[in-house]
Amino acid sequence: MPFDFKKEYKEFYMPKNKPEIVTVPPANYIAVRGTGDPNEPDGAYQQAISVLYAISYTLKMSYKTDHRIEGFFEYVVPPLEGFWWQENTDSIDYADKSAFHWVSVIRLPDFITPDDFAWAVQTAEKKKKLDCSKAEFLTIDEGLCVQIMHHGAFDDEPASVALMDTFLAENGYINDFTAARLHHEIYLSDARKVAPEKWKTVIRHPIKKSVKEHTP
Repeated sequence: MPFDFKKEYKEFYMPKNKPEIVTVPPANYIAVRGTGDPNEPDGAYQQAISVLYAISYTLKMSYKTDHRIEGFFEYVVPPLEGFWWQENTDSIDYADKSAFHWVSVIRLPDFITPDDFAWAVQTAEKKKKLDCSKAEFLTIDEGLCVQIMHHGAFDDEPASVALMDTFLAENGYINDFTAARLHHEIYLSDARKVAPEKWKTVIRHPIKKSVKEHTP
């Protein structure tokens, strides 16, 4: 059976329906950065997804080509993920989608090297007639986080985020958003085939221990 990240790393891909704390180790990704409304037809986000999947499947099927990847084993392409933020705020205004900044990613197996990635970019461009120049090999170290499984449409995420924030306050943690630590989503449902109310999305936020002031 091909290696399936969702099944082998359930603690990162299948959290409970209530908030939980997790320490996420560094991982490598194919990444494309951009801005704007992700729902815009043929917009930058949709183009980014096409690039991510083109490179991902080129790597997945590399064993059928002349390119040999050391340590390769067959695997299921991991789910699409995204890191999201808006300027000058730690929260997200879901109504103002044009203000989104995002890094759209798909995880890479550890045996994929930057050289393998470069080969896949060139190969995908030739085979798919697709501009993959914005793709990058990105290592992300999320560290200490809180996460939850959100059920339903993306615009309903604030309810799940509120549960996480309450959980943090009750357990001595606070959110720790920075330029490198961002709102993170993992998409476990095919939005083209599943009704929005049945979508499953992992929501993950960076956190740290809260520091309480001590009065004499």
